[in-house]
Amino acid sequence: MDLTFALRTFARIVERGSLTAAARDLGISQPAVSKLLVKLETHTGSRLLERSARAMRPTADGLRLYKASGAALQTIDQAIDNVQRDRIGHVGRLRLHAPGCIGERHLARIAMAFQRKHAGVSIDLILHNSAIDLIHANVDLAIQLGRPSDRNVVAKRIGSSRRILVAAPSFVAEHGPFKSVASLADTAMIVTDASLSDNGTLALIAGKSTSRLRLKPVLRTNSTTVLLDAVKSGHGVGTAQVLLVSSELESGSLVRVLPRHEIEPSELYLTYPSARFLRPLIRSFIDFSLPLIRKVEGIVR
Repeated sequence: MDLTFALRTFARIVERGSLTAAARDLGISQPAVSKLLVKLETHTGSRLLERSARAMRPTADGLRLYKASGAALQTIDQAIDNVQRDRIGHVGRLRLHAPGCIGERHLARIAMAFQRKHAGVSIDLILHNSAIDLIHANVDLAIQLGRPSDRNVVAKRIGSSRRILVAAPSFVAEHGPFKSVASLADTAMIVTDASLSDNGTLALIAGKSTSRLRLKPVLRTNSTTVLLDAVKSGHGVGTAQVLLVSSELESGSLVRVLPRHEIEPSELYLTYPSARFLRPLIRSFIDFSLPLIRKVEGIVR
């Protein structure tokens, strides 16, 4: 029995709560995972997992083994990684998750820049706006809007992402000028869920003053691509993160509406599962990507 791989397999079963899910993550068959578990339990002389119809949970002995083996596996990974990195750079797969707005325009290019330094790294880039269970989804790192409430997640604050109102110049010429928050009351608005409060109002801040506008949007979407296409086509005034529209503002294909006002910003966090030891590859990507993300226009510390 390969004891190191058996311990990795056991750790994945604990984190996923399922032989099938662990097998899928490790790229081996479910019977192979089951056999490794039996061999590990025989080797330790102890039952490591409690099986039920819904999930598998570690026994007291299993939990002790899981916690103790993490540090040992991390030491092994670090030693191997040091040898590989000196010769060929990092090797392995990195699974990243982010909202579409920052993922498509910024994280993708940062990830590819990392790959140019480490050709042996493959990257899965998963983009959607909903929060996910990092361990269940087998995600190494995620960019998240808002501080995570999960205690099993480590969160590094990236900064605040500024939000503004934008529109196509043709829309402003036809429906403007917009000189006050009240002038938007009967305007076609295109919004994302993240820009609105729970009661459907839009908070607009100018200096120390905050105005709240109740909206009935003509289009509400969780897709930044849909929002951007609709605004650029002159369909209405849109709520957008600066990091999504900075190039359009520079080119003039979009203009700011009520430029003295900004929407309440969103907090951005870089998160990773604390239940899993931090592989050298993940730590290296954090060190590489965090300064670059913080330099994105529209993100402020």
